[in-house]
Amino acid sequence: MAIGQSYPVPGGRGQMRAADADRDRAVSFLATAYTEGRLGKDEYDARLESALSARTYADLDLIVTDLPGARVGPVPRRGPSPTNGLAIASLACGVAQFAFGPLPTIPAIVLGHMARHQIKRTGEQGAGMALAGLLLGWGAVALGAILIVLAFAAFVVSTSGHPAAIVQHAHLLPVVNPPQAPHAP
Repeated sequence: MAIGQSYPVPGGRGQMRAADADRDRAVSFLATAYTEGRLGKDEYDARLESALSARTYADLDLIVTDLPGARVGPVPRRGPSPTNGLAIASLACGVAQFAFGPLPTIPAIVLGHMARHQIKRTGEQGAGMALAGLLLGWGAVALGAILIVLAFAAFVVSTSGHPAAIVQHAHLLPVVNPPQAPHAP
């Protein structure tokens, strides 16, 4: 609970409507005061009913103002969650492939998978960066595989049309014996 003054200015923050989370915090505060012996059972029940029906921060302040740490303020907002560092690294490695060739391909893939796992667990930002790093990495792997297959096909085609290549590789061909005619007695 925040400690401070109530809101005496008409139309000030004390007249702002309280949210369910604010009422829940006041109820939690009253329960703590009751368990510490600061409130009797009847007084706790009366204040609890008032807290659950309170509409403004000023109403909540009246319920808890005489207790230590009295003022009920709004629920603090959290700032935006940070961007996952592995996602940034994955994207950087994926883009670096254009400058350094296939060297950063594997780090882009590994870091992308690790980042996506961490983002699911921690709720950090950067899912799109991790996905982009993964796509760039796997795209480079697919392109590399296609280029290897095309190079092999070009090699096979280039060597298969030359008679010298056929004679040169004849030892690799299986030996087939032609059928022989049966001998007459």
